[in-house]
Amino acid sequence: MKFYQLTREQRLDKLVAAGFLTPAARDYLWQQHGLPETLATHLTENPIGQYTLPLGVAPGFIINSHEYVVPMVTEEPSVIAAASHGAKMIAAGGGFKTIAQPHLAVGEVVFDHADNIDYFAQQLLTQRQKLWQVAVAAHPSIQKYGGGLRDLQIITLAQRFIKIIITVDPQKAMGANLINTMCEAVARYAEQIIHQPALMAILSNQALQSKASAQVDVPFLALATKNLDGKLIAQRIAAASDLAHVDLQRAVTHNKGIMNGVDAVTLATGNDTRAVEASVQSFAAANNQYQALSTWQVRDDYLHGELTLPLLLGVVGGTITALPMAQISLAILQQPTVEKLMEIITAVGLAQNLAALHALVTDGIQRGHMSLHANALAISAGAHDDEVGKLVTLLHQQPKMNLTVAKKLLKQLRQHV
Repeated sequence: MKFYQLTREQRLDKLVAAGFLTPAARDYLWQQHGLPETLATHLTENPIGQYTLPLGVAPGFIINSHEYVVPMVTEEPSVIAAASHGAKMIAAGGGFKTIAQPHLAVGEVVFDHADNIDYFAQQLLTQRQKLWQVAVAAHPSIQKYGGGLRDLQIITLAQRFIKIIITVDPQKAMGANLINTMCEAVARYAEQIIHQPALMAILSNQALQSKASAQVDVPFLALATKNLDGKLIAQRIAAASDLAHVDLQRAVTHNKGIMNGVDAVTLATGNDTRAVEASVQSFAAANNQYQALSTWQVRDDYLHGELTLPLLLGVVGGTITALPMAQISLAILQQPTVEKLMEIITAVGLAQNLAALHALVTDGIQRGHMSLHANALAISAGAHDDEVGKLVTLLHQQPKMNLTVAKKLLKQLRQHV
């Protein structure tokens, strides 16, 4: 049986047997834990309950010749199905080749309406070494782990703002608290130099200094369907990619498909989806014109795809360490470094993109969406556990699938019991 055809218990057992899950993690997942009340209380403000989303896995990701089962949190079944389908097509060409830049984060200390802006900027420049020392002293422990301050610059903007930019290696953490602590210390010292209060001192979520790239070569045969030749499909995917680079409306949807996978893995590993979205979307508009993030081209007998994403991530700290499900997700990914997690997430985004484009230029996106949507319709119609499977089968036999049809079929199903 294929992985998606197994029961939940069988999937868990298979992941344990393959070494992606420990027996203890398997037992934790089987028991369907929510967050402990005390933990949930400390992770939000004014808690009134817990909003849970399903955790699924996409198997078959071959990244730099290493196999991964990728955990994904999403309420839309077609996301994981598409990621798996994309990974399968890409595996036929040897999988993903990925590379990530060193994990760095940036913070900024900003002064507004500085009198004699050029003079005060020069004053700060003359104190650059002392500002550097202040930043390091604000969080000295990071030095022990090989991280810490990597750069400090002073610039002016629009003849109005003075900005001190610090670049830090936060090691395994995303770095928000570390950067903010260092920025605030630098701000306090800089205020003494130019005798004006800082406007702000905070992390920037733009992660252009921490990018990961993935590229693939998919053989035509892996793209072929019963009705369409693989080379023709490759040409149509390349054309769809070209369209996304000249059409804003298409580019937004093209990138949203990529982010379906990126967000799902980001969330599964306890990372900040809002920070990742902000960074990636700013990258898409880096040239003052919103662009498609990926590129697909026909090369020889292959469809060649590339994707680069700026990702601000961590594998320890904050909610990542506090959330048991995030810890299990990272264990499934074999405890990746931050750079490796960046590569995995970029690979998932590219697989997601390929699957969406493949569907668009062949059968259309709706066929697969509605097929997987049948389960949600059955549940929305009020089907019990023992009725869902039967109702889904009936829904697949209908020319039109919606909630009204689902309720009508459920009523008929119960009348014949």
